[in-house]
Amino acid sequence: MRRKFNSELIRLNKYISQSGLCSRRSADQLIISGKVKVNNKLCTALGTKISENDKVIVNNKLIKPERNIYILLNKPKDYISTNKDTHNRKIVFDLIKGVNERLFSVGRLDRKTTGLLLLTNDGNIAKKLTHPSHKIKKIYSVTLEKNISENELIQVRKGLKIDGENIKVDNIKRLEKNNEVGIEIHIGKNRIVRKIFEAIDHKVSKLDRVLFGPFTKKDLGKIMRRILRKIASNEFNNFGDISTLLNPEIVDKIISSFKKTN
Repeated sequence: MRRKFNSELIRLNKYISQSGLCSRRSADQLIISGKVKVNNKLCTALGTKISENDKVIVNNKLIKPERNIYILLNKPKDYISTNKDTHNRKIVFDLIKGVNERLFSVGRLDRKTTGLLLLTNDGNIAKKLTHPSHKIKKIYSVTLEKNISENELIQVRKGLKIDGENIKVDNIKRLEKNNEVGIEIHIGKNRIVRKIFEAIDHKVSKLDRVLFGPFTKKDLGKIMRRILRKIASNEFNNFGDISTLLNPEIVDKIISSFKKTN
């Protein structure tokens, strides 16, 4: 599905960026350096706006905006969440076949952590899911190397000093076994869950993200990708049959979140 501009004008640098060629800043440099033509005419003016019917050529090559791609992935252990790895370790993009668009991961997980990870080329959705001001909820299932006491759980609930900062979780509770807990946070700091347990002398043996914003593992599949594409295009109805979703009302929550941050 191609991105629709709804007959509105769009900045030239944004159009180039949406083609997957480069960032907006780099697009500005291409424009200034005389590498961009619009309708076969050289364009060097920053801030130029074009329509969806205009023909844009960069470095003598016709470009078009990419379609928006959304892949909700259940990340396996021992995969890196980056696009490249200098140590030749496995990356999550090795798991994706048949996609030519340039994707990035949203809400990165470290190599040993498993669970929900969104791969997309939609910067707006990425911002909504990761910017601290949106306080996106994340829930992790944690297995520890030893049992955790009720006093230690209380200690975590009260808050801990980590890297010179007071860190407080939204919720934490013991699961079926005494070394298993569920933890809910909206903080997006690197390795924060592992650091929380390290602060109370516990080591995490397994860490799995089971909820990321509006998504749960039950939402993995084509239906959620279709819904995300429509919402990103400001289409808030005609989603088709969503009765097979474990939690169909999640669609209303996604729409509400999208409208609030737009």
